[in-house]
Amino acid sequence: MTEAAVRTPEARYAPRMAPLAVLPVFLKLAGRRTIVAGGSGAAVWKAELLAAAGARVEVFSGAPGEAMIALADASEAITLHAREWTQDDLAGASFAIGAMEGDAEATRFRDAARAAGMPVNVIDKPEFCDVQFGGIVNRSPLVIGISTDGAAPVFGQAIRARIEAILPQGLARWAEAAKVWRMRVAALALPFHARQRFWGLFARQALANPAQKPAEALVDALETEAMAAVGAKSGCIMLVGAGPGDPELLTMKAVRALQSADVIVHDDLVPPAVLDVARRESLRISAGKRGRGPSCRQEDINALVVRLAREGRRVVRLKSGDPMIFGRAGEEIAAAEAAGIPVEVVPGISAAQGAAAALGLSLTHRDHARRLQYVTAHGRDGRLPRDLCWTALADPAASTVVYMAGGTWLDMAARLLGEGLDPQTPAVAVVNATRADQAVIASTVATLGQELASAQWSGPLLILYGSAFAASKVSPESIEAAFTGV
Repeated sequence: MTEAAVRTPEARYAPRMAPLAVLPVFLKLAGRRTIVAGGSGAAVWKAELLAAAGARVEVFSGAPGEAMIALADASEAITLHAREWTQDDLAGASFAIGAMEGDAEATRFRDAARAAGMPVNVIDKPEFCDVQFGGIVNRSPLVIGISTDGAAPVFGQAIRARIEAILPQGLARWAEAAKVWRMRVAALALPFHARQRFWGLFARQALANPAQKPAEALVDALETEAMAAVGAKSGCIMLVGAGPGDPELLTMKAVRALQSADVIVHDDLVPPAVLDVARRESLRISAGKRGRGPSCRQEDINALVVRLAREGRRVVRLKSGDPMIFGRAGEEIAAAEAAGIPVEVVPGISAAQGAAAALGLSLTHRDHARRLQYVTAHGRDGRLPRDLCWTALADPAASTVVYMAGGTWLDMAARLLGEGLDPQTPAVAVVNATRADQAVIASTVATLGQELASAQWSGPLLILYGSAFAASKVSPESIEAAFTGV
C-alpha cells in the first residue's frame, strides 16, 4: 500500500437523521388564547384537546352542535361564541383550528390565520395545514406523538395501541418526578457521562417498577451514584460489536453504549442504520478499516481512542460483527491498558452467526460437522497468511468460515484442492449478511471463485464451506436478482 493510500482517522459530517415527512414538535399552549372555528363533532374533540393542553379556547360557530354546547358549559377553559368567525377574532391568538367542509372557506380561514401570524390546522384537509395532529399516547408529562403524514391513519392507530399496551399508566408518576428532579440534578453541574448515569439508572428503576411511586430517597441514591463519576480523571473506552449490519441485531448493552457515547470511532463497514441508534450529539469519527482498500493504520486508531479517553470522554470503538473475532481488539485493549484507561468489551453477533441465520443453516450440523473453525484469508500484506494450517482447513468433517477473502479466495481454493479437499464441497458466499442488500452465491469450492469474479458485489464478504452447507439452495435467477444493484 502506498503512502497516499493510507488514511488517518477523521471526524466528518454524516447525516444524523433520515429525511422526515414532518417535523415532530410539541407546542406549549398553557394560558394562551387559541381559536376553533366550527361546532361539529371534530371541532369538539380539537377544542377538548386544546383545553387539555392548558389553552384558553375560543370557539366560533353559528350553529354549534349539542356536544359543543355541553363541552363549553362543562369547561372553564372554553368560551363558545354563537356566531361565525371574523378576521378580527384571530388577532392575538397562538393557534387556530378550523372545521369546515368547503375548500373556499378553508382557504379563507388558512390565509387569515397566517396573516395573523399563527400556525393553522384545518381538520381533515392536510393541504390547508401548517401543523397536523397525530396519535397521542398520554402519560403526561411523558407525551408521545405518532404521525404517518396522513398516509396510513389506521396504521398509526395500531402503533398507538401497541405503545399504549407496553407503557404502564404508572410511568406518568415517574415522568413527573423527573420533571421535578431535573433542576436539582442540573444544579450539581455534573459532566455529561455522570448525568447520563443518573438518568440511565432512573429510567431503569422506572421501567422495572412502573407501579411504584418514586420515593424522594431515590434521588439521593442516584445522586451519590452520579457523583462517583465526577472524580474520574479520564474517560473510558468501550469496544462494541455492531453485529453484521441489521440494527435489530444490536444487543441491549450495545444500544446503551451508543446512546451514552461522547465519541464513536467506527469502521467503514458499520452501516448508517446502526449509527442512527447512537446519541445524536455524539461525535462520529470514521476509522476507515477495509480489507481491500485504503485504511487507517491500526497504531493511529489506537492513539486516537486513547487520546480521546484521556480528555475525559466516553469513547465507543464500534466494530462490525464481534470485536473479538478478527477485529484487532487485542491491540486496542493493550493500548488502553498501557495508558491506564478502563476498557470494556461489548460482544456482538458475529458475521458468521448472522450469515448462518440468514441462510437458515446450522454451522455445526451433527450429521456433517465435527468442528467449526474461523479463519482470515487476509494477512498483514494483503495476501493469504503464511501460517495457515491447511490440513485443518481441508478437513471434510469441519465447517469453515472464511473472513476477508475477497482478494484471496482463488488462491485459497486452489490450495485447498491441492490439499485433497473434494472440489464438490459446498461453498457459499454471503455479501452484506443480514442487511437489506444481502446477496448470496451457493456454489462449490472449485467454482465459487469464478462466480464471484463475474458478479458485481460490494460490501463485507464471508465465505462458508463444508458439508453442512449443502442444504443451501439458491437458483441462478435469485443470484442474479440478489446482486442487481449491489
